Amino acid sequence: MMAVVDVLGVTALLGSGVTAGVLFAVALSVLPAMFAMPTDRYVYAHQLIGRNWDPTMPIIVLSSTLLDIVLSVLVTGPERTLFIVGAVLLLGVSVVSHFCNVPINRRVKTIDPQEIPPDWEDPRPLWRRWHLLRTVLALLGLLVNGLAITMI
Repeated sequence: MMAVVDVLGVTALLGSGVTAGVLFAVALSVLPAMFAMPTDRYVYAHQLIGRNWDPTMPIIVLSSTLLDIVLSVLVTGPERTLFIVGAVLLLGVSVVSHFCNVPINRRVKTIDPQEIPPDWEDPRPLWRRWHLLRTVLALLGLLVNGLAITMI
């Protein structure tokens, strides 16, 4: 049983690490670049960059969440609580992504970069706020999963 828990734990840690790493990289580099661009270039770049996230990131985030839930059933003690917290944090990443960032992404995908309407509201500030929230949740999820793994 312990070998199964070890493999699942390392896999959950890997998934939460990839999630936190990707979101951190976007916050550190992609977001500032997007804010520096004129609106038409931003729309074009956003459309290009966003092409390959789905379904890869949702699969990684939700699989890691599921692994944390399974681990919380398989272990006892404080590790159980940490895996539950890790699952909740990763689920938070998914909820913020699905209900906040993805709708903004869909709206940006519908805009022609050559013909941006004069009344178009730039979504970058709102998108950044939601992205930073999910980045913090992902980093905390990685931290909690790392602590749980070291305690097994």
